[in-house]
Amino acid sequence: MEHGCRPSLLCSLPSLLLLVQLPMWGSAENFMVIGPSEPIVAVLGDDAILPCSLFPAISAEHMELRWIRSHFVETVFIYRNRQEQKEDQMPEYTGRTSLVKDFLTQGQAALHIHNVQVSDNGMYSCFFEEGGYYEGANLELKVAGLGSAPQVHIEGPEQDGVRVVCKASGWFPKPQVQWTDLSGKKFLEFSEAHAQDAAGLFSVEAALVVRDSSAGSVSCSVLNPILGQEKAMAVSIPEPFFPQASPWKAAFAGILTVLGLLLFGAGCFTRREHSAKLQERQKRKNLDWIKVQSIRKHTVFKFLGDGCSWDFSLSDELQAELDRRKTAYLAAWRKAQLYADWRKEWFQAWPVTLDPVSARSGLALSPDKMSVTWKDTTAGSKYRCPVRGLEGITSGRRYWEVQIRSGKGSKWAVGVCREDVTRKGRYTESPDTGFWVVGRHIKKYYAWTKPRQVLILRKYPRRVGIFVDYSEGDVSFYNMTDGSHIFSFPPASFSGTLFPYFSLWGDMSLTICSTEGGRSEGLPVPLSKSPSLEEAVRPPGEGLSSGSGVDGAPPGAESPLLP
Repeated sequence: MEHGCRPSLLCSLPSLLLLVQLPMWGSAENFMVIGPSEPIVAVLGDDAILPCSLFPAISAEHMELRWIRSHFVETVFIYRNRQEQKEDQMPEYTGRTSLVKDFLTQGQAALHIHNVQVSDNGMYSCFFEEGGYYEGANLELKVAGLGSAPQVHIEGPEQDGVRVVCKASGWFPKPQVQWTDLSGKKFLEFSEAHAQDAAGLFSVEAALVVRDSSAGSVSCSVLNPILGQEKAMAVSIPEPFFPQASPWKAAFAGILTVLGLLLFGAGCFTRREHSAKLQERQKRKNLDWIKVQSIRKHTVFKFLGDGCSWDFSLSDELQAELDRRKTAYLAAWRKAQLYADWRKEWFQAWPVTLDPVSARSGLALSPDKMSVTWKDTTAGSKYRCPVRGLEGITSGRRYWEVQIRSGKGSKWAVGVCREDVTRKGRYTESPDTGFWVVGRHIKKYYAWTKPRQVLILRKYPRRVGIFVDYSEGDVSFYNMTDGSHIFSFPPASFSGTLFPYFSLWGDMSLTICSTEGGRSEGLPVPLSKSPSLEEAVRPPGEGLSSGSGVDGAPPGAESPLLP
């Protein structure tokens, strides 16, 4: 190496340390996948190379390699059993992809995309898998295209200047437009409109009003922000095109100045009034909280007389307040997403058992048909295995709970499906195909909508409650550990029979929980029961929040929970 250090013991020390660590990195279960640190730029119509490499540099010839679109979770390219697999490839990449195999033995692979299109722009992920162990890396492809040169023409006089229009088309991504005069000074005020055609290419139209008759000519430049290349065109503006000055313009400018000052004063007055109203509202909230603190002081403690027991009860005023809050919740329970225990009062516990006939060969059912475990009977199994509930739902409001035991890298989904859905081969789960499910996939939690929706959960669920209101077309999911809301699908129109649905893959099992005996363990106490004093007088701003969903909080000016 030209600029390296001279051979010495000091320079050789890092290499010796690396050689000592190589046996530890040699096994298939200890490798990392490394992608490019910077986005890859490709020009429309050219080719793009998406590289990924292994560390340490072990051979990848016998591994399964996969490139997917990270946003769509769809397959772009698969290399398995030392050859390309096309059965799961997205149609838009058919015939346009190939694998660069020159350095596979050194742990380096690259996806070659031919004839780059606008739709290829975005995030990708590459995965290397061997013996059930896989790792991946993310990389970004930025597609850029230079369009036509701008066309500039004079449209005519406008207000106190001349209107000049610049048009260009066939650019990607959205181009940047800039107007300059002969000296190179930029015009900061001009209108700009963009449009995108069916192929995803942008066209732009920018209009400038030139008010200085001494400008002579102006130039319009269109810039591609990714490539840093631009195209420009200039136009000369003869002085006769500019309108003559009128004596009333100065008076008009003075009137506009006075109006602006009046509007500014009115805005200051409005803001001051709004601030006063906010302060008054905060005072009322503080008084309400002080009232609750006063109610706390009237809580009654009674000595039972057996020498060691006390009876805790709430004063009539506090109990009435709690009852009023729960009544407000029950009046709008369909839209409320607070606690699963309150929702269970309106739903019937549904006795779910698993249907052995519907179970894939990769699943093992317990003798009581209440638990299912994934078993790896075939080394080539890559997809989740589904099983359906035996009892169908045709009316009413039902709910059941599922206990989840999952290991590293496992995938699962729970919910309901229609009786006539397709569950053979590779299929897509979404309401359009008759599935209403949520679950875990590639280390994230999703609602299987179209497209999939990532769920941001405050606590990962270990016990999930599924609530189905057949007549209202509602399917909702709750974390039964803390009672928080997970997700609710938009209202649907059900027809036919709905069945409980489960699918899993990896080191894991799903168990249908018994819903007899009342409230699930760990859930918050509903308002029909007496809460602790600390819960009853929680200060303002310390309420509990629900999970992601399509509906908001219960209607009304205040939450059913005490502030």
